[in-house]
Amino acid sequence: MPRPATEAAQYLDMYKLTVEKTRLEQELEYIDGRRQQLCDRLAEIEQATAGLDAKATTLRQPTQPAAAPRPQGLNFAPSTNVYLPERNSRQAPQDYNTLMLDY
Repeated sequence: MPRPATEAAQYLDMYKLTVEKTRLEQELEYIDGRRQQLCDRLAEIEQATAGLDAKATTLRQPTQPAAAPRPQGLNFAPSTNVYLPERNSRQAPQDYNTLMLDY
């Protein structure tokens, strides 16, 4: 049931609206400040990205690498020898468990 329409009720509604208006204005000020912070940060990121891109471009330029002499006769390839543990029999032991892994 609505309140009776009195002068006091009208002033109460005016007070509520004034308080809400003040709160919304403060929130807009906060949002404007936050927006400015975000724009400033985006500008900083753009400058940093441009600087890093320029640095990467200069590093990408071919330079004359000093040819390091390679020792002759040394093979740095990985070994293909596989050493398996020795077993008494060719059959799998009874306590052998299989584990399946899926990638």
